[in-house]
Amino acid sequence: MLQKLSITSLRKEEDKMRAKADLSVNFCGIEFENPFCLSSSPVSNAYEMCARAFDAGWGGIVYKTLGMESTFKIVMPSPRLNAYNYGDKRFVGLQNAEQISDRNIADNIKDIALLKKQYPNKVLISSIMGFNDQDWETLAKMSEDAGANMLELNFSCPQMAIKTAGHRIGQDYESVANFTSIVKKACKIPVMAKMTPNITNMLPVALAAKEGGADAISAINTIKAITDIDIDNFTPLPNIKGHSAATGFSGPSVKPVALRFISDMYNSKKLDLPLSAIGGIETWIDALHFILMGGTTLQVTTAVLRYGYRIIEDMIEGLSDYMIERNINSLDEILGKAAGKIVDPADFNTQYQVVSVIDEEKCIGCGQCYISCHDGANQAIKFDPETRKASVDEERCVGCMLCKHVCPVWDCVSYREVDTKVDKHAAIF
Repeated sequence: MLQKLSITSLRKEEDKMRAKADLSVNFCGIEFENPFCLSSSPVSNAYEMCARAFDAGWGGIVYKTLGMESTFKIVMPSPRLNAYNYGDKRFVGLQNAEQISDRNIADNIKDIALLKKQYPNKVLISSIMGFNDQDWETLAKMSEDAGANMLELNFSCPQMAIKTAGHRIGQDYESVANFTSIVKKACKIPVMAKMTPNITNMLPVALAAKEGGADAISAINTIKAITDIDIDNFTPLPNIKGHSAATGFSGPSVKPVALRFISDMYNSKKLDLPLSAIGGIETWIDALHFILMGGTTLQVTTAVLRYGYRIIEDMIEGLSDYMIERNINSLDEILGKAAGKIVDPADFNTQYQVVSVIDEEKCIGCGQCYISCHDGANQAIKFDPETRKASVDEERCVGCMLCKHVCPVWDCVSYREVDTKVDKHAAIF
C-alpha cells in the first residue's frame, strides 16, 4: 500500500512538472499566447528570422522599424557593435550604432504579409518611423494592409542619422502627439508609442502620445552611452574609421533604469495605458520583475543576440513553473504587484531600523565586510584575527547592509529589526 501511494504521489508530481501555466495575455484587445516578444531590432529583420522565432515559441514579434527610403536612405555604419565587459563578466551590456531597417520597404511589407499568412495566430507588430507627416500615414496604411496586428511608433532610436526622427522627436511633446494622431487617423489597428529613455522624465512624453490617441506605451529603447575606449589610439568603441559616438546601450546593465521607467508609468493615474516592457530581459526572473512592475508584454533583443531564439524555452518554462508552484492562474493576477509598493523617499517609515547579523558558521574569514564597513560605512564590523571571524558591533551598526552585499557567501549576512525612537517623519537626505 505504501509503495502504491509513493508511486501515485510520484506520478502526480511528474504530471505537475509537465503541466504548463496559462501565460496568455490580452494587450490592447489582442490575444498573445505568451507575453514574450522580439523587439524591433536586428533579431526581427526579415521573414526567415521571424518565422524561426515563431517556431521557437515567441508569442509576438515587433518587426524591425520600417522607414521610407524615398525620403531618407538608410546606410549602416560598420563596425557598429561593442560589448561592454566588466572584469571577468562578459557581455553585461551591448552598445550599437544600428539604425532602422535598411531593406527595401516593399520587401519588408511583403515579408510582413507572408508572416501573417503563415502564422495567423501569432501577433505581428509593425514598427514604423516617419520623417514627415506623409511618411507616418503611408507606413501605417501599408502595415495595416499587410496584416499587422498592431503598430509601434518609434520615437526613440538614439542614433538615427536624420534629425527629424528618432529620440530627438521623442523628446518633443508636440511632435509625439502630432505623429501619433496622424497614425491613429490613418489606420484602425491599435497604436503603441515607443518611448526614449534619453530624457529625465518619460511621463510627459507618454502623456503626449496618449493625447494623440495612443492605445499603449512601450519602453525603454536603448540608452545613449559610451562603453569602452581603445587606450592605444584614444578612440572610443566601436571604432568607425577613427570616430565613434554615444549610441544605444542595452542588455542586463540597463534593467534597473528600465524598471524605474515602467513603474513610473504604471503608477501614473493620468496615463492609465497598457505597457510593453523592454530593457535587459534575459531570464524568466527578469521577465517576472517587469510584469510585477506593470509590463503586460515583454520585448527582448540583446539576450537573443547573444544566445539565440532558444532562450524562449527557458523563459516560458521558468515563468510557468513559478505560476504553478504559487497557484497563480493568470499573469493578470500579479501584474503591477510590486509597482504599488514604490513610494516617494519622503514616505519611508524611518521608525523601522535593522542591524546586520553575521552567521559565524558560514563566515569564511575573508575580511571583506570589515574592510568595506571601515572604509565605506560606519566602522561597525569587528574582525578577530585569531578565529578569523567577523562580528557586528550593534551600537555602531546603522543597517546599511553594505556587509551583506560585499560578502562572497550568499546567505552569510542577514539582518534583524531593532527598537528605535527615530521620528517616522524624519528627513531623509
